[in-house]
Amino acid sequence: MKLYEITEELKAHPGEYIYHEPTRQIVLCGSFNRRRDQIRALSRGRLFCDEIKNFKKIKLNEEEKKHRIISRCKGCGK
Repeated sequence: MKLYEITEELKAHPGEYIYHEPTRQIVLCGSFNRRRDQIRALSRGRLFCDEIKNFKKIKLNEEEKKHRIISRCKGCGK
């Protein structure tokens, strides 16, 4: 797993998991607002806001992605 800075080119999307450096937790991005320099995130059932510079994007390599895939019901077919 690699962590990337959220720069002007990169954006965190709502529903995406991101890393919050001060708390050392992976959190769920709720909203991203570049004008306010703020991300709202969900952690442990609580919503909080913090500056964009305190978050990093998460990138998994192919092997890590394979281990995290959950197979679907075989009755669905696809």
